[in-house]
Order: sequence, then structure tokens, then C-alpha cells
Amino acid sequence: MKAGSQTKRLFQTALACCLALDLSATVTRAAEKAGKDHMQLTCTAFAEGAPIPAKYTCDGTNVSPPLKWTGVPPAAKSLVLIGDDPDAPVGTWVHWVLYDLPSSVSELPEGVARSQYIPGGAKQGLNDFRHLGYGGPCPPPGKAHRYFFKLYALDTQLDLKPGATKQDVERAMENHVLAQGQLVGTYKRR
Repeated sequence: MKAGSQTKRLFQTALACCLALDLSATVTRAAEKAGKDHMQLTCTAFAEGAPIPAKYTCDGTNVSPPLKWTGVPPAAKSLVLIGDDPDAPVGTWVHWVLYDLPSSVSELPEGVARSQYIPGGAKQGLNDFRHLGYGGPCPPPGKAHRYFFKLYALDTQLDLKPGATKQDVERAMENHVLAQGQLVGTYKRR
């Protein structure tokens, strides 16, 4: 009886150790995955949380800002960029929809053309101004609005036609996001 008791205790201890090691490995994998799930998105024209210069708004030349990113997972097949303003009085206002950007691309220059396609084969969708490409901040006078530039790495090409809406793109990329990053700027009209 005594030997059976010791064997049972040894078995329980061994099982507890195995479970602890398995849990530790799971947590480590989750932490590694979390680190890989985030891309860094930056702009040379404004810092995270800082005001967007008027040049990139309807009060200026209304050109898209220069964006750079790092941390695209090796398994990514394409990138999506969505720019929007959740503080708009009518609800979230979409300023930019760009998709099927090759995953090898790591930056967009200032002033991306407002056309169906951009170099490399990426496509542009409709913003809420009902135009293709970038439409800069243009809030009503009052408090500053936040502008989110969201970059997604996908495990597929969306293969939507140019002119898709943000909703079309989000629906198509569902369950395909490998990583994401975001940059937030602000703008207040005088």
C-alpha cells in the first residue's frame, strides 16, 4: 500500500510538472506571437499623438503623408492601410483605403497619387469624400479630431477591384490578419 501511495504521488508530481512546463511553453509562444503581431508604423511629418501638419489636410495641399513601417511577418502576402476619423460628427469618417499592397513594401512616399492603382499593384478604395485614394483631415471647427492610420499584414491577397469601401475591405480581410500597427495624429481647424 505504501509503495502504491508513493508511486501515485510521484505520478501526480510528474503530471503537475508536465502541465506546468506545457503552460509555460504556451505562455512563451503567446508572448512571442504577441510580439510578432505588432508592426511599427511611423511618419516623418508627425509623431504618434501629435498634430498633423496642415499640408496633409484640406486646409493645405491635401497630400498623403509619408509613412514607413517595420515588423511585417514573413508569412504576409499583402498589406492593407486604412485611415479614418472616429471623432467625426456623423460617425467614423474614412479618409483612405489602400489594399493588396505587396508585403515587401515598407513605405509610402508623400503624395500618393489618387488613382485606382499605385506602383507595385496596390489598389485604392473609396474614402467617405467619395474619391479614390487619400482625403486629408477636414473636421468642422471645434475640438481636435484623432486620425488613425491602421496597417494590416494579411496572409492573402484580397483581389477586390479598385474602389472598394472600407467595409468591403474589412469583410474580405476577416480571419486573414497576421499583424497590425497604427499611428494616430490629430488635427484641429481654426
